[in-house]
Formats: sequence, C-alpha cells, structure tokens
Amino acid sequence: MRDPFKSTYYLNPKHVPLEGGGTTLVNPSTLQPVGVFGEPSPPIVNQVLDRVNAAQRRWSAMDCKSRARVLHQIANDIESGDMTEIARLMTLETGKPYPESIGEIANIPPVFRYYAEMARNDAGKIAGTMQTGSFQYQTYEPYGVSVHVVPYNFPLILGCWSMAASLAAGNGVVLKASPAGTLCTMAFMEFFRALPQDLIACLPGGANVGKQLIASPKTHVVAFTGSVPTGRAVAVAAAENLKPAVIEAGGSDPLIVSKHADIAVAAAGAVTAAFLQSGQVCTSSERIFVVDDVYDDFVDEFVTRTRKLRIGDGMGVAEIGPLASKEARDKVERLVRDATEKGAVVEVGGGTPDHVGPGWFFEPTILTGVTTDMALTQEEVFGPVASVIRVSDFDQALELANASQFGLGGCLFTGDLDEAFQGVNKLQVGMVWVNNPLVDNDALPFGGVKNSGLGRTLGLQGLEAFRRPKMVVIDPKAKEADWWYPYPDDWFYSDDVQGGRKHTG
Repeated sequence: MRDPFKSTYYLNPKHVPLEGGGTTLVNPSTLQPVGVFGEPSPPIVNQVLDRVNAAQRRWSAMDCKSRARVLHQIANDIESGDMTEIARLMTLETGKPYPESIGEIANIPPVFRYYAEMARNDAGKIAGTMQTGSFQYQTYEPYGVSVHVVPYNFPLILGCWSMAASLAAGNGVVLKASPAGTLCTMAFMEFFRALPQDLIACLPGGANVGKQLIASPKTHVVAFTGSVPTGRAVAVAAAENLKPAVIEAGGSDPLIVSKHADIAVAAAGAVTAAFLQSGQVCTSSERIFVVDDVYDDFVDEFVTRTRKLRIGDGMGVAEIGPLASKEARDKVERLVRDATEKGAVVEVGGGTPDHVGPGWFFEPTILTGVTTDMALTQEEVFGPVASVIRVSDFDQALELANASQFGLGGCLFTGDLDEAFQGVNKLQVGMVWVNNPLVDNDALPFGGVKNSGLGRTLGLQGLEAFRRPKMVVIDPKAKEADWWYPYPDDWFYSDDVQGGRKHTG
C-alpha cells in the first residue's frame, strides 16, 4: 500500500514520486495529519497527457469484446480486493462514517460491468436509405482523452461513474483527485492495473491542475462534479475550446410530505435524505415541504428520530461525522444564524456539539418557521440542516419546491398515485424519488436541470457523453449520380419571356 505521507501521481501501473513538499491533509474529526498531497508541475502534466493519448490510440483500436473483458477484470479485482485500508483512508481524510466509505467502494464494480456490456450492445444504428442501393448508418468513436474532476464527498464512485463509461467508449482517462480524497483515490488506482500501460492517470493538486487539464488541447471531453460557481467556470473553459462537458453542480433538493404519506416512513426517509454523510451529498433534502394536515405529526416524528443520531469520529460508532473543513462548517453556521435571526426556530441541534472532540462537527439540525426568502433556502447548505416549511396543500408544495435556482433531484412521500405522478411530471428536477429517497441506478441517467448542471452520467446517456456519433454512407458499387456536376442547362433560371420559359428544372 502506498505511503500516504509521500507525494505521488499515478500513471498506470505505477505511482510516480513528486519532488518537493506537499500540502498536509488533516482528519476533520481530530484535526491530526493523515497524509500529504503534492501538485505536478505543468511540464509533468503535459508529459502525462502525451502518454495517455498514445495509449488511447491503441485502446480505441481494440475490439469492444476485449475492452469489455478488461473492464470486467477491474470489477473482479475490486470485488476480490481488501477495501478496508482504502475505506479507512477515505474516512480519515473526509470524515465520512466508515460504513459509508466501505459502501461507496462496494457500489463501484457494477458500473464497470454495466458499461462493459453496454458499449458492446449499443454500437450504432442502420437508417432507412435515402438512395436506392446505398447503405447508410451511424457508428460511434471515442473523443480521445477525458478529464474527470471529482469532489471530496464521494471521491471514488463519482469519478468511476464517468470513467467506466469513458473507458468503455474507447477513451483514455485522467482523473483529477479531490484534495480531501487524494489518499484513498491514489490507493484505489491500483485496481486499474488490468488496463493497458499509460491508459489511465490520476493527478493530485488544486485548481491549477484542473485548469491545465481542461484547457489542454490534449484532452477532449470533461466530466465535473462540484459547486455551481466552479461548474460554470469549467463549462466556460471547455466551451472556449468547443470541448463537450458533463457538469453536475449540486443542488438544494426539495422533499414533499403529502397528507397521504405514511408519516413514520416519511420521517425516517427524511432523516436519511437530509443527514446522510452530514448533509454533504449533492442530492441531500435541504427544503422539506409538509402539507398542513400532517405538519405537526411529521415534525414531531422527524425530531424524535433525528435525536437518535450519534455524532462522532467516522472511525467510531456514529452516523454523523464532521464537515470536511472549517470553511464548510462556517458556512453552515452562517446560514443557520441568518435563519434564526429572521425568525426560524431550532427544533433540534443548531450548533457545535461539545462532547466529540476538536473537529469540524455540527449537530443534525431541524429548523421550522423557515420562509423561502432566508438564505438557507436559496443557497446549497451542504451540511446537516433541514428546513421544514408548512404548506397549505400539495399544489403549493410543488410551487415552492420549484422556486429555486437548482434542479438536481426531488423526493416525495405519498400514498396517492395521482400525487406521485404529479410530482414526477411537475417537479423541475433531473431525478425524482417517490417513497424511496437517494437511490441510484447504473442504467438510469443521473444529473440535473437549471443551475444544477448539464448532461448526464450513468445510463445510455452517460455512455454517449464520452463518444461522438459518425454518419456513414457506403455505396457498394460506384456509379455517377444524376445530381452531380455539371448541371443540365435547363436546370438554371431563365428570364427569356419570349421563349415562354421562366424556370426551369
């Protein structure tokens, strides 16, 4: 296993040492050092891109059955490997509870298997011909080298969603690791050794490395997950080079509780949807709209269940770990303070716990009396805070849920089938969960609308994001067509009135 206190980058199949010092990573629970990461210089990044491009040309020439075999081998190696140390590193550097770290890794192999077979199955289509005797069809080809920029909250699986599709399509891959997430990512890269030499690279570092990768003419498509401001900057940088990009830029997801909901189930689902990974999930339910008929019962049950959550070090027994950084906790504190100063009521939580150590912890918090003009309903909180808002009926819940700059996902609890379909059809989001929040499916597209992003990962759309279609026309026998040059004289316009001819052809 790689030494976490030595700076390296990865170029398959080796970790390559980086000269000079590095940035120290601290455990957000204990604030103790857990490792370092360096930053490759621009010449090193350029050299890596040269080698990945060379390997990609060989990979794209390989038949899809052989590529699928390699992707299945990656899945086999992950499933048969010991994920304990990688999960431990993920918890130490991000703070997420250990069961969620090991769970993230366990969900990675299926996506490689899905795209291994999807790329074999969906190879194009034959179109009805526009000319007799001509064979006309669509095929696909890879873009070249894809860049994948990932966040700290899911440092492995979010990258793998797009990397599996990109590799299946025939591309080379460069992963820009999240600074808080570098240690587990570098350790995880060893499971890509079944790939050809140089086909995949992982580079540590900050924004400068990402900017160079996106701007380089040696990369050809981008996948990014992160904040809205950074997502916009990535989209602009890619567009300047007419480079396609898939952008997932976060959200402030609504959750609606109907008068027809099972309140106990809705409250249990809301606890997970709001507080999973301390609310540091792009699809966390931050705005909860509850119909007046069941509002009091829901709040009582929601508060009761939230009080049972344990706060502590991710390596201990706790559902709620720390936030990833001091800056992240400062933002949560600012948003809660703003809301309470404007009249919101803290039903549970609301501050920093005093019994769990020096880390960047914040209690799971439920606020009532929240109005839609408060900052925490307009921004992405990205912390363990749920705002519960009373609404008169289901229609008002839908209206307020859509009154947001974001549109990633939305949850709905109801026992009424008509309401379920209203939610599916009317919520302005890319994903809807009815009575079953935050479930992903490798075969269904993941992504949002509005400021939550562009494009999709997963599903067939996720594969097509990393390959371009090519139209092909083949005539088995060469023959002259009647519309080729030169045109007959009687095809041209004529103003010879005496001849009785205005046109022709």
